[in-house]
Amino acid sequence: MSFKKQDILGALEKISAPGEGKNLVESNAVTNIVVFDNEVIIDVTIANPTLQAKKKTEVEVMKIIHDQVGQKIDVKVNVKSEVVEAGSKRIAQDKSIPGINNIIAIASGKGGVGKSTITANIAVSLTKMGFKVGVLDADVYGPSMPIMFGVEKERPLSVKIDGKSKMKPIENYGVKMLSLGFFTDPNQAVIWRGAMASKALNQMIFDAHWGELDFLLVDLPPGTGDIHLSMVQAVPITGAVIVSTPQNIALADAKRGVAMFKQENINVPVLGIVENMSYFTPKELPENKYYIFGKDGAKHLASDLGTNLLGEIPLIQSIRESGDVGHPVALQDGSEIEKAFNEVAKNMLSELVKRNKNLPPTEIVRITTMSGCSTK
Repeated sequence: MSFKKQDILGALEKISAPGEGKNLVESNAVTNIVVFDNEVIIDVTIANPTLQAKKKTEVEVMKIIHDQVGQKIDVKVNVKSEVVEAGSKRIAQDKSIPGINNIIAIASGKGGVGKSTITANIAVSLTKMGFKVGVLDADVYGPSMPIMFGVEKERPLSVKIDGKSKMKPIENYGVKMLSLGFFTDPNQAVIWRGAMASKALNQMIFDAHWGELDFLLVDLPPGTGDIHLSMVQAVPITGAVIVSTPQNIALADAKRGVAMFKQENINVPVLGIVENMSYFTPKELPENKYYIFGKDGAKHLASDLGTNLLGEIPLIQSIRESGDVGHPVALQDGSEIEKAFNEVAKNMLSELVKRNKNLPPTEIVRITTMSGCSTK
């Protein structure tokens, strides 16, 4: 079914928090609404601090949305208490990270398309250009950056910054990084609910000493779920890059990834699409290209969606081998594949310059509760 944030606000105008006369919207209790596909996440702040009041509010919010908007909507309600002065506004705080100029989300609608490989090699390419680069491995259920950078046995140290303990990111090849892989047993599965994963992600963002960075690349999990929403609610994402293969099923999922960032209440500029595994060229036939997964799929998708094709990365054995041994293939000076990743990085930079020139800075996702309208 199809519904909008205004439908949710209309339903919430029909209920009040325990002990408060005005409805949730009128009383500025609704601090955030995120709608994506069949899911809605609602943050509510009430004055009553009791657990009973919080639970009652949560139940009533879910009930009114199911009754008024749709029975099959996946509703997630976060209720917290806060005593505020009458007439004051509750507006989400903009949590930028000091010292970081640009935060780039690298995403894919589908798993297995090489998103983490693309992230690692773009990071190396940017570093070789002279930029200061960090990578946040936000794929909390399948962290791979420690292996790709050959630092899986490293552990971040604690450093004192302005009297506070902060995590010091691991660094290799000039790239700083943090990953849940540094803190978990590689032989055990990470079985966490969304809230736990989001909390771990926030710690790696705000409890770390990243220092001065031109770029922080965020390697997101596949799909469009809790971690993606947590990121756009936590920090202002400068732009997003979508990774796909030319295969139709991967392109369909990539299209959903683009649509998520273009949602009205998210509104993160999409810098472009990278097509991975574009074609295969055997060593013995260097002039031949075999389009195993299809041809020009990402190019056509970028055109249809009004975004850019940032580059095509061929299917080459050395890319996989280099990642497996912790030595990203973009480190191979003068190779054809190094040139391909360099081209992707340059095109991304070009689009980023245009984005920063023509668009205002991105802010975290929030709503102004006085009007009930999304703002960025």
